[in-house]
Amino acid sequence: MPSRATRTPGLFGRLWRDYLRRYWPRMGLATVLMVIEGSTLAVLSWMLRPLFDRVFVGRDTGAMWWVGGAILGLFLVRACTYVITRAILTSVQQGVASRMQTDLLRHILTLDGSFFQANPPGALIERVQGDTLAIKSIWTSFITGAGRDAVSLVALFGVAVGTDPEWTAIALVGAPLLIVPTALVQRYIRRKTRANRIAASARATRLDEVLHGIGAVRLNRMEDYQTDRFARVVTAIQQSETKMSAVTAMVPALIDIVTGLGFVGVMAVGGAEVTSGERTVGEFMSFFTALSLAFQPLRRLGGLAGGWQTAAASLERIYAIFDTTPTIRSGPRTRPPADTTIRLEDVHLAYDGHPVLRGLTFTARAGQTTALVGPSGAGKSTVFNLLTRMVDPDAGAVTLGGVPVADYDLGTLRDQFSTVSQDSALFDESLRQNIVLGRSVPQQRLRAAVTAAHVADFADALPAGLDTPAGPRGSALSGGQRQRVAIARALLRDAPVLLLDEATSALDAASERLVQRALDELSAGRTTLVIAHRLSTIRAADSIVVIEAGRVVEQGTHDQLMAANGAYAALVRLQFGQGAKGD
Repeated sequence: MPSRATRTPGLFGRLWRDYLRRYWPRMGLATVLMVIEGSTLAVLSWMLRPLFDRVFVGRDTGAMWWVGGAILGLFLVRACTYVITRAILTSVQQGVASRMQTDLLRHILTLDGSFFQANPPGALIERVQGDTLAIKSIWTSFITGAGRDAVSLVALFGVAVGTDPEWTAIALVGAPLLIVPTALVQRYIRRKTRANRIAASARATRLDEVLHGIGAVRLNRMEDYQTDRFARVVTAIQQSETKMSAVTAMVPALIDIVTGLGFVGVMAVGGAEVTSGERTVGEFMSFFTALSLAFQPLRRLGGLAGGWQTAAASLERIYAIFDTTPTIRSGPRTRPPADTTIRLEDVHLAYDGHPVLRGLTFTARAGQTTALVGPSGAGKSTVFNLLTRMVDPDAGAVTLGGVPVADYDLGTLRDQFSTVSQDSALFDESLRQNIVLGRSVPQQRLRAAVTAAHVADFADALPAGLDTPAGPRGSALSGGQRQRVAIARALLRDAPVLLLDEATSALDAASERLVQRALDELSAGRTTLVIAHRLSTIRAADSIVVIEAGRVVEQGTHDQLMAANGAYAALVRLQFGQGAKGD
C-alpha cells in the first residue's frame, strides 16, 4: 500500500517509492538508450562540418562515402533506440497505471460509509480511471522529454559551444525572458487542472446517475432536462480546456520568438565572419544545424511545464484518497463465535448530528427468528449496519456471542452474516457468477442452492441456463428473480446469522410466495433478524421487537403483543385496515 505523506512537493517522490522504484532496471536501460538517441542529433550536427568542408568545398570524394555512411549509421541507431525505448517506457507506463488503479480500488473498498456518502460513484470512477489515465497520458512524453530531449539539448549546445562560444551566447541572449512567464503558466495550469479534474468528476457522476436512472428519466420525460445539465458541465470543461491549452502554448511560443531572435543575431555575426574568411562554411553549418535541431527539443521541454502540473494535480487527488484512512478497523479476534446470540445494549448513533438510535436495547437469541418492526426511519436498517460494522455506535454495546463486534476481525465478523435485502445487489455477470461470487463451488452444491432458492424454476428455461447474463444491476431479471438469486447466494454462503431487510416488500403475490418459501428454508436453524413492513410475514417469529424513534417500545411474540394492545397492535390494525379499504 502506498506510503503516507502530506507535503505536495513530495508527490513525485511518493510516486517513485510506491510504484516506479520496482521498475528501475527497465528505466535505467531506457535512460541509457535515450542518452544514445539524444546524442545522435549532436553527432549529426558535428558531422556536417566535414560534409561541407571536405566534401562540398574540398571536393574529397573519398570522404563523401565515410561521412555518408556515418550519417546513415546515426539514423539507424536513432531508429532502433527509439523503438526499444518506447516499448520499455510503455511497459512501465502501463504497469504503473494498472498497479495504481488496483491499489486505489483496494484502498477505497476499505473506507467507511461516510466516505461513499461524500463521494458519489461517478467521482470515484474518475479518481480511479480519469486521474490515473491523466498521469499515464503524459508519462511517456514526460520521461521522453526529461530524458531524450534534455540529452539532445545538452549535446547540441555542447556542439554549439565547441564551435563558437560567442555565437552560442548570442543565440541564448533572450533566454532569461522565459523565466517569469514559465512560472506564471505553471501556476495557472496547476490551478485550472485541479478545477478540471473536479469538473470531470461531476461529469462522470452526472452520467452515472442518468444511465442508472434511465427508467425514471424516461417516465418523467426528463431527457431534455438531464441533457441540458450534462451539456453545461461538458461546456464548462471545454471552455476551461481551451483556455488552458492557449496558456500552455505560450511557453513554446515564447521559445519560438527567443530562438528567432537568436538566429538573427547569429546570422549577423557569424555570416560576417564566414564571408571574411575567419570561419569556414562547415563550422557555420555545423553550428547552425545544432541550433536548428535544438529548437524542437527546447519547444517540447517548454511544453512539459503544463504536463508536469497536470500530473501533479492528478497525483494530489489520487494521494488524497490514499491518505484517507478508515475509522472502522479490524479487531484481533479471528475465531468465530460459538454462540450467535445478538445483543444491543443502550446503543446511541447519530448521522451528521441527527440522532437515529436513542438507547436501543434488545436481544436476538441464537437459532431463533427475531423481527424488527416500526415506522420508516425508526432505525431498523441501522441495526444491520451496526452488526456488520458498516458503522460503529457513538455509545453502547453491540455483541455477537457475548463478544463486542468491534473485537472481531472484520473478515471473520462479516463471514457470520448472510444478507438478503429488498434491493439485492447483482452484478453485470452471469447468474452463476452472481451466485458463487468468485468462489469455487462444487456443481452438486450449487445445484442444491439454486433449487432450494427456486432459481432453477426460471433459470432452467433460459437458453444459457445459469450462464445467462443478469444485466447491469440485474436489469435482465424481474424483482422476484433477483431476490431468488440473492437467496441462492446466501444459501451458498451458509453463514450462521441471516439478515433479511424487506426481502419481499416489492414483490407481487406470486413472487412473494416463492421467495418467502425459499427464505423459510434458508432461515431454518439460523439466527435470523427480519425487517418487514408486511406484518403478515412475521407472525410466526419467535420474537418481535417494535422500534420507534430509535428505541424499543415493545418486545414479545405476535400473540403477546396483540394481547398487550400497544404499538404493535396499532400497527397491525392500521395495516390490515388499510388493506380492507384498498379492497
